[in-house]
Amino acid sequence: MKNMVVSGGTDGMGRALARHYVNSGWSVLIIGRNPDKGAEFLAEAERSGAAGRAVFLRADLSLVSEQYRAVAEIAEIFPVVDAVVLGAQHFRRDRTVTEEGFESTFALYYLSRYVLSDELLPRLESADNPVVLNICGPGVPVGGIHWDDLQLEHGYTGLKAMMQGSRANDLLGVGMAKAHRSGKVRYVLYNPVFVATSFSGEYRKPVRLLVDLAKRIGATSVAKGIEPIIELLDDPPAKAISAYKKRQEISLGHQSFSETDATRLREITETILASRLTA
Repeated sequence: MKNMVVSGGTDGMGRALARHYVNSGWSVLIIGRNPDKGAEFLAEAERSGAAGRAVFLRADLSLVSEQYRAVAEIAEIFPVVDAVVLGAQHFRRDRTVTEEGFESTFALYYLSRYVLSDELLPRLESADNPVVLNICGPGVPVGGIHWDDLQLEHGYTGLKAMMQGSRANDLLGVGMAKAHRSGKVRYVLYNPVFVATSFSGEYRKPVRLLVDLAKRIGATSVAKGIEPIIELLDDPPAKAISAYKKRQEISLGHQSFSETDATRLREITETILASRLTA
């Protein structure tokens, strides 16, 4: 039996992937904040005869302490992890700081993915064909890392925070592959483009209306949106790091995937996490 961990597994593509794999005979652990949605997932698995293979772990992944708690609990449940799907994100219209002092989008969209990727590595390396799939935004030529203001204390906008998160995740994948070249874990950066998910977040009313209209007119259904992801999880690419936009592989030659920048961000992140853990 194979084991999967899905962050952001209570909604959208994460929920759909969790449902698909638990019904395919995998053990699937989803992480989310909402206990009601977690209970729905468990009840759905029970109805399909998969109750013993479905796990809900309640955690607020915008908090570093919760990220590490989640990893510790996963390690107790799964001695081996075959796949990790990183999908947790939430749009913040206004700048919000967590109780640990981090800008919320940076904490949830980037730090949680870093911690889950890095800390679950020993469990992944025990699997036969392990893969980490990060649902983010590779191949989008906008946004950048604000090296002197990672917490976006100046000139914050929700879009700026999300775009920085996307570029940080590009570098996260590159940095993981570089730091663990001898390992067998494949890291896949995946851009689903525009899928009709819930678009979790806090939007001004006109923006929310536009998003909802766009979803009705041009968005791919969640069922269709997860098909390329399932293909990548079932048959991971041979490369240590790869990026896809739907089914099209993206070149890693762009500055967004700079190994130098990836190393720099990894070193900064390690310092941030170390300072938090010793605080």
